[in-house]
Amino acid sequence: MRQVAERAGVSVKTVSRVVNGEPSVAPATLRRVLSAAAALDFQPDPHAGNLRRSDRRTRTLGLLISSVDNPFAGAIHRAVEDAAIGRGFAVFASSLDDDPEREEEAVAAFTRRRVDGLILTTSAQEQSYLEPEVRRGTPVVFVDRRPTGIACDAVVSDNAEGAAAATRHLLAHGHRRLAYLGDRPAIQTAGERRRGFLEALGQAGVPVGDAVIVEDLHDETVARKALLRLLDGPEPPTAVFSAQNLITIGALRALRERGRHRDTALIGFDDVALADLMDPGVTVMAQHPDDIGRIAAERVFARLDGDDSPAQRITVDTTLIERGSGEIPAPSNT
Repeated sequence: MRQVAERAGVSVKTVSRVVNGEPSVAPATLRRVLSAAAALDFQPDPHAGNLRRSDRRTRTLGLLISSVDNPFAGAIHRAVEDAAIGRGFAVFASSLDDDPEREEEAVAAFTRRRVDGLILTTSAQEQSYLEPEVRRGTPVVFVDRRPTGIACDAVVSDNAEGAAAATRHLLAHGHRRLAYLGDRPAIQTAGERRRGFLEALGQAGVPVGDAVIVEDLHDETVARKALLRLLDGPEPPTAVFSAQNLITIGALRALRERGRHRDTALIGFDDVALADLMDPGVTVMAQHPDDIGRIAAERVFARLDGDDSPAQRITVDTTLIERGSGEIPAPSNT
């Protein structure tokens, strides 16, 4: 506030009146103060009066995840909380819902509360809007998706290779009529999984045109309807790669409705609850969200402890878990 006051040529008390929205500030003075605040990337701190520790920290982290109702995001949340509690930190969490506007609003809410670090899943095309916060020294770590337009740590799954490995597994069991069920193509992880799927087909010499690609499937309801249409078509797929856990649930419902769960192979990207109790069990390319969340929290605390090394991108491998559905062989007549 002192810096804003000096730049605007007013007293700190006048800046305080502007910050608190008091009506007694002349319009010209108000404009000067707001201009100075914008130039200095100043944001009022609602907790400043409560900060009495020598390190000026709030002992809080801001966590932005895709959606609290997605088990993958929930596991990241829990891992971050476990690491934070061990350091005496609390976690403020919010859902992204793959909405760029909601992303920036949530981040702004975190920064207004002066969190000590940010762990973010993002959907905006680029994240350069975070530059002022990075310049202020706030550690920012991205999870699940890499940032664009800013150099920060990121902890991500190996999406392309995981999808390629799942596709190779289906091909190895004789399948050539494959269906890819994917999320919104604009989502970075969805694009990488699609790329891995197509690259595996190409490397195996399978024409891409022989596969069916259906995207924009963001939940189990639309995924179920999409696969039902394919199963009812003239050339139903003999194998399905579902590129997201909620899509996998929708695919399972469709296969069971048509009685095709024992003759149509299925591999899902990311694990789903009770997958091992299904008949057949659901083969998945499992991510490790607990590791992603733990590593992300470790990077934040390392930065807070003084690590000023260049930004890192840490890739967490995926793991194929064979349970039966992905090992169903292709029909002999395909």
